Amino acid sequence: MNLVIDRGNTQIKFGIFDQGKLLHFDSVLFLDKSKTMELVHEYNIKQTILSSVVTEQNDSLVKILKECIPFVMELTHESKLPFTWTYHSKSTMGKDRLAAVAGGIAIYPQTNLLVIDAGTAITYEVVTASHNYLGGNISPGLQMRFKALHQFTSKLPLLAPAEDTPMVGNDTQAAIRAGIQYGMIYEIEGLIQHLSDTYPSLKTVITGGDAEFFARKLKNPIFVHPNLVLIGLNRILENNA
Repeated sequence: MNLVIDRGNTQIKFGIFDQGKLLHFDSVLFLDKSKTMELVHEYNIKQTILSSVVTEQNDSLVKILKECIPFVMELTHESKLPFTWTYHSKSTMGKDRLAAVAGGIAIYPQTNLLVIDAGTAITYEVVTASHNYLGGNISPGLQMRFKALHQFTSKLPLLAPAEDTPMVGNDTQAAIRAGIQYGMIYEIEGLIQHLSDTYPSLKTVITGGDAEFFARKLKNPIFVHPNLVLIGLNRILENNA
């Protein structure tokens, strides 16, 4: 059994995998020794991978894992990955982006891919059918755009997305929502169309907190996988263990 851990800025997501299948997933604010031991005993964990975007208390978490689990791996830009990549600044590459790419390959191993993670930032990763990661784009996410309009102006209110927003706003709130939401929709659809002209049979995979929202709005076929990063981390762990 594998324990895969994705430590973000506000919470820790983890999944239990057996032979590539996700058996259980959850999120916690802290992963202490007691919780780790509970998981190890319940699922007979033999190996684990940790991906962390923060450095605070990382050493203590690694120490706990090594005390409880025989094989412990930390994901870095030097880890053995299930794809080739020529990114120029590998040391600054987000670990969640690497995991999302690996997750896309694990689910769709024989096709050109656009992997989208719609979270705080929205990231786009392009992977060929031969598992060559070409790079990607980073753009402000949905919530970030709403907050930016509010924080960097004196009068615009802080709003949340709305499903029934008209294409052209007839008041300030509708105008903000239309500008942000449709702007992002056209951004995504435009990139899909551009890449589809270059990479035949391109599949688009989306994950992240706003994945379902965009999947309902986009005209292009798009596949939602909420646990894509965990799936990718498990694939990387299997590639190294």
